[in-house]
Amino acid sequence: MNRFPLFLLTSSLLAMTSPASTPVWQDEFNQPAGSAPDPAKWVHDLGDNGWGNKELQTYTAARENSFIVDDPEATDGKALVLKAVRTATGGYTSARLKTHGKFATGYGRIEARLKLPKGQGIWPAFWMLADNIGPVPWPACGEIDVVELIGHQPGTLYGTLHGPGYSGQHGISKSTVLPNGANFSEAYHVFAVDWQPGKIEWLLDGKIYHTLTPASLPAGTKWVFDDAKHFLLLNLAVGGAWPGYPDATTQFPQEYRIDYVRVYGPGF
Repeated sequence: MNRFPLFLLTSSLLAMTSPASTPVWQDEFNQPAGSAPDPAKWVHDLGDNGWGNKELQTYTAARENSFIVDDPEATDGKALVLKAVRTATGGYTSARLKTHGKFATGYGRIEARLKLPKGQGIWPAFWMLADNIGPVPWPACGEIDVVELIGHQPGTLYGTLHGPGYSGQHGISKSTVLPNGANFSEAYHVFAVDWQPGKIEWLLDGKIYHTLTPASLPAGTKWVFDDAKHFLLLNLAVGGAWPGYPDATTQFPQEYRIDYVRVYGPGF
């Protein structure tokens, strides 16, 4: 999510894989409708500083921007909504959640079932940052972008790795496109990474579309993804250098729906 415009690559869906056993951590978002995200699992990031990407929104902890809903399309009938709202003064509010200080993982499958919004200047993401980001600043700590979508390309998914010497516009990214003109706002899909020592694979609905190893990196750069556990983030941004900015075609409010987030072992 910390990035500028990416060099875009496209791939077709490839081989199937499957997760191991039962989750070591999960949130099914099955609290009562209208309630907040579970504070035992999630922390709100707050503020309006552009977040390194020239974004427009102010992130809040208000129920207007993050709440549980009844959703018959979700696996247990409940989902978390991150909602981007245009304010009366022409600004925007939204939500950004993280598990920093609550949960971090290394290796295993990190998976979420999501319905993503669409529209010019809309930018939902599900991603991971190294837990040592304090003493080891970004991008040296490492970042794994499990899911990113820019709203004017509603059928295109991006998976990206950022690290020392390959961050921002030089992040190592690949995209995949839904067939037959479908887009990710029409139905839930399952997004995941399989993270192993020296290898990360990105999956859409159980099919691999992107694989990186230390051999994939630019010459002279370091693979930092065996060094530290990562915490999870969910956010819905408005505007930014990569997705561009809302225009007359962009509808508000926008909703990003999260059916579940699950993490499978083994971990390190």
